[in-house]
Amino acid sequence: MRRRNIPTAGYKIFDQPRPALEFLNRAQFPLVVKADGIAAGKGVYVCQKLKEAQAAISDIMIEKIFGSAGDRIVIEECLTGREASVLAVCDGKHFLVLPSAQDHKRIFDDDIGPNTGGMGTFSPNPLVPPKVLDQIINRIIEPAVRGMYQEGAPFKGILYAGIMLTADGPKTLEFNARFGDPETQCIVPRLKSDIVDILLAACEGRLNELTVKWDERACVCVVIASGGYPGKYQNGYAISGLDHAMDGDAVIFHAGTKNEGGVLVTNGGRVLGVTGLGANLEKARAKAYEALEQVQFEHMFFRRDIGAKKDLKAANA
Repeated sequence: MRRRNIPTAGYKIFDQPRPALEFLNRAQFPLVVKADGIAAGKGVYVCQKLKEAQAAISDIMIEKIFGSAGDRIVIEECLTGREASVLAVCDGKHFLVLPSAQDHKRIFDDDIGPNTGGMGTFSPNPLVPPKVLDQIINRIIEPAVRGMYQEGAPFKGILYAGIMLTADGPKTLEFNARFGDPETQCIVPRLKSDIVDILLAACEGRLNELTVKWDERACVCVVIASGGYPGKYQNGYAISGLDHAMDGDAVIFHAGTKNEGGVLVTNGGRVLGVTGLGANLEKARAKAYEALEQVQFEHMFFRRDIGAKKDLKAANA
């Protein structure tokens, strides 16, 4: 990213806990501590105080709560602004940018509480109008794809860019080589073209030949989680109401579920994603929550503010 001048936060990398802890004594807060590997979307700690950062390093590097994903950490500047997710399908040389989305990482309404793998999302993201999307493509996506190609490591797959929309323009929070969860649950329902054709074109290096069609409607996905998530939770609770929830423009995505003797039960922290389509975000949100109210299992939990009016107000601010 430094070689390609891709905008991101200032950062330092550590592969031992002691130097990382020593660095904290001269660092400015707030800051962010990240596990450098795959941590189920929970390896990022936003630390307001020294003790919080010390605890994060202990969790990741000493207690090894994320296993080998915590062999190396990144300590970086805490960027402020609004977040956006922009995904691109890449064929090594060309790329196809998918509609923008916004994830909600915190467990509680109003973005309070610890980070999760994602508690809900909506698409399109009103914070990413065409002008801002062009900035993200030109400053972040295109330099990354071109850089990997020019350096002999062409990337084929899904490039997920987590973006912070700062006062100084879009900056990169993270790159992932995968679809976003739950962003994909809001992007794929809007796809009119066959996703198999898109992925096959990526494998064969001919994305530039495709014309992809999208549904202009908005999409909102609300995640239903097990009570206690992202901390300790219990599995095995029977799930009911799914048949009624899927009436109309609603789609149910399974995550932490299991068929146990013909009964669908909970089997994970994030259990289901309930997605609604509508003419605008307000109508898509209403459809998602209407469908969600049909679903029942013991100790179920979900945020009630995904795609709420505050998100639209922030976009127009």
